[in-house]
Amino acid sequence: MVAFGKKLKERSIQEWQRYYINYKLMKKKVNQYGRQLEGGNLERRHVLKDFSRMLDNQIEKVALFMLEQQGLLASRLQFLRQSHDALQEEPQISQISNLKEDYRAVGQDLLKLLHFVEMNATGIRKILKKFDKRFGYRFTNYYVKTRANHPYSELQQVFRHVGLGAVVGAVSRNLHELQNNQGSYLSIYDQPALPLQDPVVDSIRAAVDRLTHSTNFLNFMAQHAFIMQEELPSPQDEEESVEQDGRYHFMSLLLNLVNTFLYMVNTYIIVPTADDYSMSLGAAATVCGVVIGAMAVAQLFSSVYFSAWSNKSYFKPLVFSSIVLFIGNLLYALAFDFNSIAVLLIGRLFCGLGSARAVNRRYISDCVPLKIRMQASAGFVSASALGMACGPALAGLLQTRFEIYQLTFNQDTLPGWVMAVAWLLYLVWLAISFREPAREPEEIHNASEESNNSGEAVQEVNLEKGIKEPLLITSEEIEEEEVEDEEESEEASEDSRKPANSIVAAYRLLTPSVKVQLLIYFMLKYAMEILLSESSVVTTYYFGWSTSSVAIFLACLGLTVLPVNIVIGSYISNMFEDRQILLVSEIMVCVGILLSFHVVVPYTVPQYVCSGLIMFVSAEVLEGVNLSLLSRVMSTRLSRGTYNGGLLSTEAGTIARVIADVTITVAGYFGRSMLLNATLLPSLVICVFSIVATCFTYNSLY
Repeated sequence: MVAFGKKLKERSIQEWQRYYINYKLMKKKVNQYGRQLEGGNLERRHVLKDFSRMLDNQIEKVALFMLEQQGLLASRLQFLRQSHDALQEEPQISQISNLKEDYRAVGQDLLKLLHFVEMNATGIRKILKKFDKRFGYRFTNYYVKTRANHPYSELQQVFRHVGLGAVVGAVSRNLHELQNNQGSYLSIYDQPALPLQDPVVDSIRAAVDRLTHSTNFLNFMAQHAFIMQEELPSPQDEEESVEQDGRYHFMSLLLNLVNTFLYMVNTYIIVPTADDYSMSLGAAATVCGVVIGAMAVAQLFSSVYFSAWSNKSYFKPLVFSSIVLFIGNLLYALAFDFNSIAVLLIGRLFCGLGSARAVNRRYISDCVPLKIRMQASAGFVSASALGMACGPALAGLLQTRFEIYQLTFNQDTLPGWVMAVAWLLYLVWLAISFREPAREPEEIHNASEESNNSGEAVQEVNLEKGIKEPLLITSEEIEEEEVEDEEESEEASEDSRKPANSIVAAYRLLTPSVKVQLLIYFMLKYAMEILLSESSVVTTYYFGWSTSSVAIFLACLGLTVLPVNIVIGSYISNMFEDRQILLVSEIMVCVGILLSFHVVVPYTVPQYVCSGLIMFVSAEVLEGVNLSLLSRVMSTRLSRGTYNGGLLSTEAGTIARVIADVTITVAGYFGRSMLLNATLLPSLVICVFSIVATCFTYNSLY
C-alpha cells in the first residue's frame, strides 16, 4: 500500500485530473458510513443504495471520458489510413518513416489511455474491497453482477475495456504492414504468431495483458456450482492462474465433469423403480424412501472425507469413488437374486460413500485457470442437470427381463447393472487419462497463504509494475491512507483468516442471514426430494402410471433445469434484485406445495403435474438465487479448507434429503392414501417458516 500511494503521487496526469475516480471522496464516505452505522443513525440498506449511486456516477465519468478519447484516436487513425493508402500507390521511404512515427505517436497516446483505464479499474476494485472489508460482507459481488449483466453497462466499458481492442488492432496492424511486410498482402491476422519488433507495440501488448489481468473478474455465471473464491481475482491471482495453466489438464477436467454426470444419473436412475424393487423383496412400497435416502445418508460422511482428501490428491479420491460405486451398484443389482432388502440398502450406502462431488468442485476451484473457471463451473451445473434428467429417462428404457447364468436382469436390477458397467468403464478411462496436478511443497503453500493473508499490500505492489499513470491523491491523503492501511493490516490477524478446522467452528462463523440462506436451501432440497422420491408411489396409487410414465415425468422435470436457469440468469436477474427473486420463488414453492394437497375433489393428473412443475421449477430458481446470495454473505474463512462453505451447503441439502426420505417411509405406515398429504405437510411448515425468516432478514440481503 505504501508503494502504491507513492506512485499515485509521483505519476499523475494533470490534464486528465478531473476524469479519474474520486478515490478520496469514496474512501471518506466509507469511513462516514461506518461511523453512522455504529451510532445507529443510518440503515444498512441506505448505505448500499447511496454508495452504489456514488460509484455509478464515478464510473460514468470514467466511461464517457474513455469514449471521448477513443473517438479522438479513431479520427487520427482514419486520417493516417488515408495517408497510408496514398503511399501504397507511390511509396516513398521518407514518407513511410514519417507515417510510422505518426502511428507510434498514436500508440503512445493509446498507452496513456490504457494506463488511465487500468488505474481507474484498480481504484474501483480497491474501494469495493475496502467497503467489503469495513462492513464484513460482499457488496462487490452484488455490484459487479448487477452492473456487468445489464445491457447498458458502463462498468463493461472499464472492466472489459470495450472498443479499445479495435484501436489496439489498428495501430498494431498498420505498424506491422509498414515495418515488416512492405509489398506483402499478409497481415497480423494471417500470421498471428509472427512477432513485431516495435517497442510501442510491445508496450501496448504488455499494457493490454496487464489491464486484462486487472479487470477479468466479471464472474456472474454458474451460481449453482457454489465454487467459492476467497475474494475477487486480482493481478496476483491472475499470475497464479497462469501458473495454474501448467496444472490444468482438459481431460482431467472432463473426467471430473463425467464423474458428476454419472453420479447424478446413479442417484435418480432408481427413483421410478425403487417402490417395485422394495415390494419384490417383501417390503412395503414406501420403503423406497429408505432405499433412495440411504445414498444421501452415506453422503453425509463421504462429503467430509472427500473434502479433506482433496487437500492431498484428486486422482486417488476419484479412483476410490469409482470402485465404491461399482461395488455399490453391483450389490444393488444382486439384491434381487439374494432376495435381501439388506443387500439392497448396503448397495445404496456404498453408492453414497462414493460421492465425490466435493472433489469435483475442489478440482475446478483449485486447478482450473480463472479465465475459464466460469465455463468449468457452468459445465459442472450442466453435467448435474443432464444427469438428473438422464437417470429417470434411462430407467424408462430398461423395461425388459432376461436371465444369464441365473442372474436376473429386469427393470429393477438393470439400473444397478448398467451403472456398474458405466463406473467400471469410467475407472479404466480415469486410470488412462487423468493427470494428477502438481502440488506445491508444504513450505511453499504456507508461504503462499501468509502472502495472501498480508492484506492488499502485496497485491497492490504487483499491480503497480509498469503502471505510469495513477489516481490523483495529495500527499496528505497519501499519508492518511498509508496510516489507515497499516492499522487495518495490524488488525487483520492470522487467526481471523485461518479456515475453520471443524464443523462446529464453521457453524460459529455463520451470521443470522447465512443461517437463513442455509434454511432456505434445506427447505428447497426437502421439498424437491419429497416430490421426486414419492412420485412413483403416488402416481401408481392415484393414476396407475407405469414405470415408463413415471420416468418420462421425472425426465421432463430434469430437463427444465437448464432453460429455467438461462432465463433467470439472462433476463430476470437483470430486472429484479436477487432478494426479490428469492422471496417470490419461496412463495411459489409454497403455492406448488399447497396445490399438491389432495383435499376433497378427486385427485387428477393435471393437478399433480402442474403443482409438481410449479414446485420443482420454483425450487430450481430458488436454489440458484439462494446460492448466489449465500456466496456473498458467507465469511471468507469458509472459502477454503476442508470445512468450507460448499461443504456446509452440501451437508444442509443432504440432511434435508435424508429427512425427506425418512418422512416418506414413516408416512407409509399410515397407508398410501395418506402418504401424499402426510409428506406435504412438513414441507409446507418448513416453507412457511423459511418465508417468515426471509422477511425478517430481507433488509440484510442484497
